[in-house]
Amino acid sequence: MSDSSDYTPPKIWTWNRQAGGLNRPIAGATHDQELPVGRHPLQLYSLATPNGQKVTILLEELLAAGHDGAEYDAWPIRIGQGDQFGSGFVDINPNSKIPALLDRSGPEPVRVFESGSILLYLAEKFGAFLPADPAARAECLSWLFWQMGSAPSLGGGFGHFYAFAPIKIQYAIDRFAMETKRLLDVLDRRLAASAYLAGSEYTIADIAAFPWYGGLVKGWLYGAADFLSVQDYRHVLRWADTILARPAVQRGRMVNRLSGDPSTQLHERHDAADFDTRTQDKLNAPS
Repeated sequence: MSDSSDYTPPKIWTWNRQAGGLNRPIAGATHDQELPVGRHPLQLYSLATPNGQKVTILLEELLAAGHDGAEYDAWPIRIGQGDQFGSGFVDINPNSKIPALLDRSGPEPVRVFESGSILLYLAEKFGAFLPADPAARAECLSWLFWQMGSAPSLGGGFGHFYAFAPIKIQYAIDRFAMETKRLLDVLDRRLAASAYLAGSEYTIADIAAFPWYGGLVKGWLYGAADFLSVQDYRHVLRWADTILARPAVQRGRMVNRLSGDPSTQLHERHDAADFDTRTQDKLNAPS
């Protein structure tokens, strides 16, 4: 591994299999692995990353709003172990990224992948958290896709080079810190004029943005709150606190969580009662 001062790209890039870990420059399954299937129509295969939390938060919000058809089974995909490259998962998401959803409520199963696509699919299916008015709907979808478009700069850019890269490269950190702060300013200016991203109503646009930007300003994403001076974005902080106070959001953040406080980890979710009986602190308690 070289830093930017002594690395010259070769004429033709080649794959260093030892340095890539689970990452690779080709798609497709690496092994046969069937996915489990539970009793509910909606089967979610995910992990409690920011992208995974979007879907579980929406599903919990739908259930809280009385949409019984949104009951779901959530199965963890352990990306550190390569579950995303199993044949069953690749059949649902050929891009091998979480989350992935299989809707078995109709005559033929429907696969849905990419977190923004899943949010839109579920919002349309249940007629909730997506405005019906054309102008409000357009505003909601604009902010939803704003989040999707900004995620690579925030996660793969700032998050990777600030928190995960094996070497610290000032140029890369400065570049993506600047862009992340610009995005926070975009969000802060919008939320200075509006309670939520699409207007006065809480929508899938907020659900998409919260795990990323709410997590950033609340300090649990990359541990970068001080570095980015998040106190300067007071409207984002107000918005994040408002959303975090919602019980469905608190539940959604727990689903498929495999690390942290055991009381916040619900590895699998098959029933609403699991939040009270199957978190890791309960399962690990002496009998």
